[in-house]
Amino acid sequence: MNAKTSSFSRREFLAGLAISGVASLGESVNSQGAPDVQSLPSHSATHSKPVLSPAARKAAVEKLLAYFHKVAPELLRPAQGILRHPSISPSLPGKAYSTQLWDWDTLWTSRGLFQTAHLTGDDDLFKRVVRHAQGSLLNFLEHQSEDGRIAIMIDVANPDPLGCLKKTCPNIHNQAKPVFSQLALLVADQAGDVQWLAPMFDHLLRFYDSWKLGNQAKIGLLVWGDDVGIGDDNDPTTFGRPYFSSANMLLNSLYYQDLRAAAELAHRLNRTQDEKRLTHQADAQGHRLQKYCWDPRDRFYYTVDVQCKDRRAELLPGIPEGMPMSWHCLPLRIQMFTGFLPMWCSLATPQQAADLVKLHYLNDQTFQSACGVRSLSKQETMYSLEFSSNPSDWLGPIWIITNYFVWQGLQNYGYRAEAANLADKTLRLLATDLATNGSLNEYYDPDTGAPLGQKGFVDWNTLVLEMV
Repeated sequence: MNAKTSSFSRREFLAGLAISGVASLGESVNSQGAPDVQSLPSHSATHSKPVLSPAARKAAVEKLLAYFHKVAPELLRPAQGILRHPSISPSLPGKAYSTQLWDWDTLWTSRGLFQTAHLTGDDDLFKRVVRHAQGSLLNFLEHQSEDGRIAIMIDVANPDPLGCLKKTCPNIHNQAKPVFSQLALLVADQAGDVQWLAPMFDHLLRFYDSWKLGNQAKIGLLVWGDDVGIGDDNDPTTFGRPYFSSANMLLNSLYYQDLRAAAELAHRLNRTQDEKRLTHQADAQGHRLQKYCWDPRDRFYYTVDVQCKDRRAELLPGIPEGMPMSWHCLPLRIQMFTGFLPMWCSLATPQQAADLVKLHYLNDQTFQSACGVRSLSKQETMYSLEFSSNPSDWLGPIWIITNYFVWQGLQNYGYRAEAANLADKTLRLLATDLATNGSLNEYYDPDTGAPLGQKGFVDWNTLVLEMV
């Protein structure tokens, strides 16, 4: 997705802090250097302490919950145009994306809306979210191509605005991210029923087949075709790089999670053979992520370049090849937030998680900021907080989805205090934006919290309600 700039100034933002009664952004963060490899850095205690007082936290939660409860019905779109089933919009009516149905945005918005319904005790809203989340998935599956591909985004007037379903193989146009089994499992868990999915389950299997047919590298990891609609739009490990060269961490982590979700759905649908096959595929995917993406030198997970190819036979015909080429990919040592995703997946070992937390998450010089997790390490040469309308900027700004991924990873590995600290920062950021602007935005300056654009954006901002 893209975003538009905001005229919101730092002066207005600081004034908003006073208006909202939320603590100053500067009071909980310092800069005492990079963490020590052997032990938690001296400033780690700062990042494990509460950011908000109990009263300020309660007030922030109440403000955001009231706002999400108010706008939730506006995101529940009736059947419209080519979307024959009710669906979920990421933005308020009249705002950017409001006539569109996006792949992973639907998963995150559904999670947030379910949490809104639970926390408010609104049974009618809960039932509507079930219908609209189911309908969103059905809309995607009904427009699936013959070879199993699904569009990244569908507009009420166009089933494939980005050309995802063109009949070429391999197809350089990217298709939807692998999130649909996660969405289906979410709805099944919430509704207490999975039988509604039974007629469409084979569509999910065809979707996985289409990924393997056109976008699976020789090492088994998935690669993007081009760099359109990859989620973290200008991730330097994929954006601007050659076609089919990037085994991106976000793509492959989502695929791992989706295979696990699909195996669970197969179990509940009594499809034993599918469950065994999907479980095996998930295990193999996890092994590949560990083998190829974990870097023991930097103790970080990297997207890898899969263009490595031994060309001696064609360039030096008739000459003995000698020593074999023992590597099949190379790490793209650019530190994106995606390096933390194996903690979100519960795939990292306890030691790997400890390294990620101590060396990278707690480091003020790289990812740690007053408002949460920088989308790109501050030490990378590409780091930039400039506004970008196309693609949207993932070169350092705070996105609530990045905070959520890392928060969940911290929770998974028992870093409760650090997770609570990150939740407080996220609460403070959004509550301040809401108090000042009357709505929320798409992404934010990591140091000041100033919104960088798209006013009226809701989407995964709702995930803050899972973090409280």
